Amino acid sequence: MSTSKKRVQLIDGLRGFSLAGIVLANMLAFQYGMFGQSKPQLFGIAGADQAFLSFLLITVVGSFMPIFAFMFGFGMIKLSESLQSRDLRPKCHLARRFLLLFGIGLLHIIYLWEGDILAFYGVLGFFLLMFLNRKPKTLLIWAVLLLMGAGILGLPASNPMNPLAIESIHMENYIIQSQDVYGSGSYAEIRDFSNNGDPFGGDLELSYALIALMLAPLMTVPMFLLGMRAARIGTFSDPQAMRRIYLRRASFLIPVGLILKAYGVLVPQFGAEGWPGIGIGGTLGGTLLALGYIYAFALLYAGSRRSSLIGRFEAVGRLSLTNYLMQSVICTTIFYGYGLGLFGHAGVFIGAIIALAVYGIQLWLSPLYLKKFSNGPVEYVLRIWTYLSWKGQPRKKKRSDKNLHENAPGVQKG
Repeated sequence: MSTSKKRVQLIDGLRGFSLAGIVLANMLAFQYGMFGQSKPQLFGIAGADQAFLSFLLITVVGSFMPIFAFMFGFGMIKLSESLQSRDLRPKCHLARRFLLLFGIGLLHIIYLWEGDILAFYGVLGFFLLMFLNRKPKTLLIWAVLLLMGAGILGLPASNPMNPLAIESIHMENYIIQSQDVYGSGSYAEIRDFSNNGDPFGGDLELSYALIALMLAPLMTVPMFLLGMRAARIGTFSDPQAMRRIYLRRASFLIPVGLILKAYGVLVPQFGAEGWPGIGIGGTLGGTLLALGYIYAFALLYAGSRRSSLIGRFEAVGRLSLTNYLMQSVICTTIFYGYGLGLFGHAGVFIGAIIALAVYGIQLWLSPLYLKKFSNGPVEYVLRIWTYLSWKGQPRKKKRSDKNLHENAPGVQKG
């Protein structure tokens, strides 16, 4: 197998792998709400379920969505290079892509689930265009600076000026109310509550929430930039040659990330919220662990053997947008009142089993779908809009007679 094909398969596999962690992490929001997931005591979570929740917070939550962000940045560079090889304008095509991504995300938020990330990715994509032609060193410097800034802003997590740690009676009342609405409400009632409910009771808390939204990019942009840098320097171009590097990085990053996240999760649970470094533990630890997972997964492509499970990860990754949206469709139907109404009742462990079952279905169905179709429905619409072509392929630019006789560089297949 050529190294180029291995690189493409590795990227698809990483996307598919990230979706397993994303549905596990999102299960907490599906089952307890976007704000309720931070207040497990209001749902009676204790004992073994509390211990399992801590396990998820350390190993999964905050460390798989960054993988998706990393792959977004990586794919952005590869698409740009492919467009350049066809003498097309990358920024124009990417801008169209981000605009539609924002639109899809907005519809996702309004009509299905408020935990969407696509709208945020669409908006952030326009910001990332400023880094499209930057050198790898510049991308690394900006990533490190922004990651340090995010960690400092999270120090400590109990700081009253921390916009991500809002405590109020009004918030608790909102969460308690959400149990009735999401658990037994109709589709219309749930959508109305989701779109119009006010979890913030005062102007000061609303200001904190707005500040949090503005500062949120600091926590995610570093992974986008690191993904862009990885594409520039060819981190995954030859997995076999990079085997030792992958192993060294995974061996260092995974333990350090787990230790930092464990510190950030467990210390507050033992009544020491004011300890220095809790915010940094969660922010920095989550990013380092995500990078460790990426390099550990890349090791699977450094050998000569290939398991069938890897192929299924790749199939899920090729349909990443469709599968991501389908996770919302299935999980909201399971947990919301217009479906099975399990909101707040299943428990953390059973909820995780449900999430893995949903992902297992996608592992099974995705390869079957790709035997008949080359793209997922959402991916196909995105390609049509990106290239303004019903075939979902970039249009070949006409060349002059002079250019026809020149040796042009090879064109990658889109």
